[in-house]
Amino acid sequence: QVQLVESGGGLVQAGGSLRLSCAASGLAFSNYAMGWFRQAPGKEREFVARISWTGGSTSYADSVKGRFTISRDNAKNTVYLQMNSLKPEDTAVYYCNSQSWFGQGTQVTVSS
Repeated sequence: QVQLVESGGGLVQAGGSLRLSCAASGLAFSNYAMGWFRQAPGKEREFVARISWTGGSTSYADSVKGRFTISRDNAKNTVYLQMNSLKPEDTAVYYCNSQSWFGQGTQVTVSS
């Protein structure tokens, strides 16, 4: 059974940083691309970032480009999302994703 467990969310002031982690189990982690999505209150879930199975290719939503960095450690079956220069509009539940699976999410709240 695939499990994706996010951690690292919290409350931060605008301009601050957070690093999210997602520990994966039940899948051949190094064979799959991984991603992050987010869902703000009253909004649809949206794509944030994606990283290829080797880590050699990444892509980002325009809204986070230049501020967020996705990375992975295949030896630890973990994917990360480094979030810098956070804005109040980044407030959302952040979800780790692999193929059709999502984790339970971790709350990120950015105060102004």
